[in-house]
Amino acid sequence: MASTTSSQPQQINVADLDLQQLSDVRRQLEEELNHLTNSFAQLKQAQAKFKSCIENVGEVKPQNKGTTILVPLTNSLYVPGHLSDAENVIVDVGTGYYVKKSRVQATKYYETKVEYIRTNLDTLQETIQKKQENMSYLVNVMQAKLQQSQTQPTKV
Repeated sequence: MASTTSSQPQQINVADLDLQQLSDVRRQLEEELNHLTNSFAQLKQAQAKFKSCIENVGEVKPQNKGTTILVPLTNSLYVPGHLSDAENVIVDVGTGYYVKKSRVQATKYYETKVEYIRTNLDTLQETIQKKQENMSYLVNVMQAKLQQSQTQPTKV
């Protein structure tokens, strides 16, 4: 026999919740928004890094062969080096792996990464927008409930 329970979360009308429950939902929404906005910022940084890589690959030209360049070892440490192969570059493909690619292949690789991150940023932006709308609605409900509780006479 098949189960009739669904895996979708159960929807609850927030207007039916008391102030303490609304406060808990608000705290949870705030945490989710913080996490999503941090993720958004990290994706933006990654996208900027890949765009910078595209620019750097563009600087490697056949006429620069044999010139002295600064090779980045870390974000803040550079060492002098000589450009011996102006047709190929070494691409960091993640988790400590590097691949030799032509300048055109490297540019295409980084452009693909930038586009992939852009689509993720668009999706994440929509999610953040929906969460902000939910938060706004929740705050309005909380304010209405607070006003309602203040206007009702206190029972002794």
